[in-house]
Amino acid sequence: MRSRQASAACVGFGFLLISLGDAAQAEQKSAAHVTSVLELFTSQGCSSCPPADVLFKDYVDRPDVVALTLPVDYWDYLGWKDTFSNPRNSKRQRDYAARRGDGAVYTPQVVVNGRLHVIGTSKPDIDKTIDTLNREKPLSVPIAMTNEDGTLVINVGASKESATVRDATVWLAVVQRKGEVEVGQGENTGRKLTYYNVVRQVSAVGMWDGMPEEFRLSHKSVMWQPTDSCVVLIQQGLGGPILGAAKWTP
Repeated sequence: MRSRQASAACVGFGFLLISLGDAAQAEQKSAAHVTSVLELFTSQGCSSCPPADVLFKDYVDRPDVVALTLPVDYWDYLGWKDTFSNPRNSKRQRDYAARRGDGAVYTPQVVVNGRLHVIGTSKPDIDKTIDTLNREKPLSVPIAMTNEDGTLVINVGASKESATVRDATVWLAVVQRKGEVEVGQGENTGRKLTYYNVVRQVSAVGMWDGMPEEFRLSHKSVMWQPTDSCVVLIQQGLGGPILGAAKWTP
């Protein structure tokens, strides 16, 4: 397992919410019952990461889970520049560590619901953390997302704890569902690696105050090749807990 300490960075990250007028239609078209959000921080330059990248496919295929791969850039100096990496992913990982107060920044790392982290190669630990948070701190904000004639519509429901909602942001992430890379240098030289649900860009849609709200976006304005799906998240503050999530795939 690769680890690296880094100072906390004040850069947000997140995902956007898209609305749906009819609740039954929402359930059919947009995985409205997401119960867990997994974020895998990984790197093409990390020899410990490929097993985690393979394992992550199990969670990508689960309808109750939003599983996102966020390649970091801090191992690029080892001899291979990660072709999917984004410095914002590295900052997001450090924001989580700063918010938790444990300074744990390493690869492969899985952060669950923005609250707890585990080693990305340990399926028992990932599953145990999912189960624990589903019991003790479940996602409480209903979100649905659909495509209506070229418009991405995000529908955010009311929070059960609306009086306590502070500094919550609605984020949209555009995702490439699969990507393959042949590594030419560094620790994984000669390996062909496959990644799933790679986050290519994120944008803040707006703030959320705990009350029902709808957001509409032009599909063409947020999606481009090779991205082919998107995710919406509501997140409390910088590096804070995720309150709700939804995903949309054509």
